[in-house]
Amino acid sequence: MRKYLYLIPILIELTATGAAAQDHFKTDVLKTSQGDLEITFIGHASLIFDFEGKVIHVDPFGRMADYSKLPKADIILITHDHRDHLDPEAVKSVRTEKTILILNQDSATKIDGGLVMKNGDIKTVEGLKFEAVPAYNLVHMRSEGVPYHPKGAGNGYVITLGDKNVYVAGDTENIPEMKALKNIDCAFLPMNLPYTMTPEMVADAARAFKPGILYPYHYHFGETDTTKLLELMQDVKEVDVRIMYAR
Repeated sequence: MRKYLYLIPILIELTATGAAAQDHFKTDVLKTSQGDLEITFIGHASLIFDFEGKVIHVDPFGRMADYSKLPKADIILITHDHRDHLDPEAVKSVRTEKTILILNQDSATKIDGGLVMKNGDIKTVEGLKFEAVPAYNLVHMRSEGVPYHPKGAGNGYVITLGDKNVYVAGDTENIPEMKALKNIDCAFLPMNLPYTMTPEMVADAARAFKPGILYPYHYHFGETDTTKLLELMQDVKEVDVRIMYAR
């Protein structure tokens, strides 16, 4: 598989059915048994998945885009309640009366009408399987003994789309539960400090569970050394590392 892969992105003019009219966003496409999964990289931890005519917004954050100009959501996926992951105004902009909001328990105290999932829960929503997996810190602490993300609070999610399992890690480190994952075709692993992982931590996790495609995400462009991750992963032929973020 390709390793030193800085993708030349597909730049799409935003329309009512694509990602937003005032900007260009990088996209990638993952082929599944039930058609293409189009992935739009909004920035930070914000993503859009378009699959079988369903639009899934992941952690919408209004500093990354004008969400009033983005496609309305069939599903909104929230990993945890920090403002850069749960932005009520961004959620409001893409939510309709038919939108299903999936969130962790703490987020349910800040926004109404969601489907709450805790670590270990599995739900089928709009015909798609969602599994909530742990997301927490082991090393990086807000203060002594106080992690930025405590165990049991936040979620990552494994989403089954056709024959592909897509893992969105949320804010976490290279925890044992992540390294024990199986059959992950595509993984989004955070790499922003001091809150989540170093390139070394991301590489450690990816070497353990070997996702077919690895997208480092949720990092500060110009501050995080993505080339370090590429170097660390260059001998792991099973994992295709794709650098997509530009901000």
